[in-house]
Amino acid sequence: MSRALKCIAENFRIEGEIHSIKPLGEGFINDTYFVQTVGKSAPNYLFQRKNKTIFKDVPSMMDNIQKITTHLKTKIVASGGNPFRETLTLIKTHSGALYHLDGDGEFWTMCLFIKDSISYDSANTPELAYSGGKGIGKFQRMTSDYKGQLVDILPGFHNIRFRLEQWKDVLEKDPVGRKSLVKEEISWIEDRRDEMLKFWSLVENGAIPTRVTHNDTKINNILFNKEGDVLCMIDLDTVLNSTVLNDFGDAIRSYTNTGLEDDTELDNVSMDMEIFKAYTKGYLEEAKSFLEQTELDYLAFSAKYITYEQVLRFLMDYIAGDTYYKIKYPEHNLVRTKAQFKLLQSMEAQFTVMRNTVKSYL
Repeated sequence: MSRALKCIAENFRIEGEIHSIKPLGEGFINDTYFVQTVGKSAPNYLFQRKNKTIFKDVPSMMDNIQKITTHLKTKIVASGGNPFRETLTLIKTHSGALYHLDGDGEFWTMCLFIKDSISYDSANTPELAYSGGKGIGKFQRMTSDYKGQLVDILPGFHNIRFRLEQWKDVLEKDPVGRKSLVKEEISWIEDRRDEMLKFWSLVENGAIPTRVTHNDTKINNILFNKEGDVLCMIDLDTVLNSTVLNDFGDAIRSYTNTGLEDDTELDNVSMDMEIFKAYTKGYLEEAKSFLEQTELDYLAFSAKYITYEQVLRFLMDYIAGDTYYKIKYPEHNLVRTKAQFKLLQSMEAQFTVMRNTVKSYL
């Protein structure tokens, strides 16, 4: 255990004595650690260094998380649930702040570790996909009546008009000379531009309403109990006001992929229709009570929209010189681009079935 890490962690209101601090997972954005304590009934904690390059306003981000978790805790208590297991619990510093700013200008946060919980890297069974759909639908339903204001800490997030402006800028600058290497991949983006902008215009003009959204709904951002039931959503860094279709689409993008997000064997990659059906069933059981007709009409399309956006973002980062996503080798973002495009093609081929599935569960 690093002495420096221990000194930073001790700025938070921890019960018990710190026994160890170990790295946890391989997140794209933040650095996460597991804090194990000793002491009678002392809980353990999750400790994070937030990526200040990506998150320009960490204080506002933490305020957003505190507002939403407080709202959820009120509802959980009212329904007889456990507010320390069914949503995140932020740990404040000794001065009462939601984050610690160290001498290097790095932002650190801490939350309670939810014991006896399970996370999954992939939804490899329809039963698990169904539970995940219910979990995200429940999160959206429980926050659908939230009336407070959330700070937009990631302006343009999932906004394809904004992303395409970034795209135009990167193509014009071509900072590391890679544009000529990906002419075919660039055409994938341009061929679908109008369809994606048409959808986003419905969000801009209010035809598709804005609600509280999680914005990173892959299966490993849900905790389950040992019986396989959903406990809570985690990783609330990107909680924002947007369309809930973003959450549905992103979940389908990650849940239904039969391959890896960065699979080098494209034959492995497709959209699993059985997983799509199971997830959609679980989601609509929770969410159809508050969704409007326009949202239901575009539910299936949102999967194509979010997957297209991810193709765009991986390719854009590759052309830009890999400035956003962490990479393991020089072509990593290009490999991700091709794998996500293969998934998009599979969605396009099955789109009629996807739409009919949504209608059948309504």
